[in-house]
Amino acid sequence: MSDIAQWDIFELRLDGPADGNPYLEVSLSARFAQGDREIMVPGFYDGEGVYIVRFMPDSLGEWTYETASSVSALSGKTGSFTAGEAAPGAHGPVKVANQFHFAYADGTPYLPFGTTCYAWTHQPLGLQAETLETLSTAGFNKIRMGVFPKDYPFNTNEPLYDVFEIGANGQRDFDKPNPMAFRQFETQVGKLRDLSIEADIIIFHPYDRWGYCEMSAEQDNRYVAYLAARLAAYRNVWWSLANEYDFLLDVKPMEQWDRYFHILEENDPYGHLKSIHNGDVRMNYDHTKPWVTHVCIQNWDVKKTPDWRDGYGKPLINDEPEYEGNIFPAWGNISAQELVHRFWITLLRGGYAGHGETFEHPEDIIWWAKGGKLHGEAWQRIAFLRKLLEEDVTLGLTPLGGTNSWPWSRMSAAEDEAVRYIYFGEHQPAQWTTGLPAEEGDYEVDLIDIWEMTITPAERIPPLVPHPTRHGGIVRGGKPDAAFGVRLPGRPHLALRIRPAK
Repeated sequence: MSDIAQWDIFELRLDGPADGNPYLEVSLSARFAQGDREIMVPGFYDGEGVYIVRFMPDSLGEWTYETASSVSALSGKTGSFTAGEAAPGAHGPVKVANQFHFAYADGTPYLPFGTTCYAWTHQPLGLQAETLETLSTAGFNKIRMGVFPKDYPFNTNEPLYDVFEIGANGQRDFDKPNPMAFRQFETQVGKLRDLSIEADIIIFHPYDRWGYCEMSAEQDNRYVAYLAARLAAYRNVWWSLANEYDFLLDVKPMEQWDRYFHILEENDPYGHLKSIHNGDVRMNYDHTKPWVTHVCIQNWDVKKTPDWRDGYGKPLINDEPEYEGNIFPAWGNISAQELVHRFWITLLRGGYAGHGETFEHPEDIIWWAKGGKLHGEAWQRIAFLRKLLEEDVTLGLTPLGGTNSWPWSRMSAAEDEAVRYIYFGEHQPAQWTTGLPAEEGDYEVDLIDIWEMTITPAERIPPLVPHPTRHGGIVRGGKPDAAFGVRLPGRPHLALRIRPAK
């Protein structure tokens, strides 16, 4: 009997046949049981006659297992182990919570503040180590990363390993995954887990010169199942079916994308989060489908966040509201101030946003593609926003008032239990009343400069009164909609935080 912490990985390694093609010819699974509860887990071939089953215990106590296989040498293996207390900082997989938000399995709130490094695991090991070092202090708790290497401007180098084995004819054999590539990939997923960073794993993408886009539907299906068997036991895994799936519709029609979701359901017994990502802003996948756990999109027009949130009725992550940088494509050359501004708008309109950085580099070591170091200025301000929200937000931010009504169609505001935030964005009022408490009380009202990352007490003033007929106008007298107002510096990119005094 061996002990393992809750939400860590129990791994069973077995010796079996190495001849022929075990990926196609040998099936392996195991039934894990605790009392009357049973969980079926697929196994996989790891090369050189080694077969593996990985299991993540989600509850404490003794577990038993028994294997089943098409090969007698792998079938009927039994044993047991005990799952003990979770390791410090381990909260389990992230799940949907409160309809539009997320929490870890133990109930701890999770607010995604992610970044993108598409091909970082395909770079030289020294650069990968530098990426992990950067992530250890950058403040991100999620990263988008591809299984396949990427062929795109600024990202044309050969990968560290081919994802599939090279046959005797010199061609990639899409029926034989390369264990070396997958071991390297999962090692880095494990290091991200140890940094408390979720690995948002991109399974397909269109930027290919190695032939991965040309695999048959059957090969695609086996690849997705193999990936789930290898990685589902890592508690920090999310599944992203594709980056820009719509650019692949000519070779992978819509029914295939639906099938990939079902294959994950069949092979991931833990129900990790699953979504898919569009290229054209008019080509959002139908995220209302029941197998999609959350909405993942790219769209620069972040003020539409309430429309997407309400339309899909699920947590929404705009992982590409464009990138801070200076490369030639328009999506990769917005300012740090603009990206931080879009983060605040997205968060206070009920969604979540993603970071990316695309600055030219003499060796094309660009964060969005290869990782390495961060050179921009947005990431510090995003980390500041994360720290700010994690101090008070527990259930998840709910947009304040009607997000399509005045003034919230222009401003952005949200609340969670006792805390409320108002972000003025590009507007620069000298005073403000709307959205503040309607009754006098002992409140802390803080003025936040989102760029300077400062928090200072706001100056209270008598309230202003919205005019009943003039849209956006104000007059003195009448009945105020707040017990007090606040004086503001009259410059953009400021926010208010309102909470009961401690």
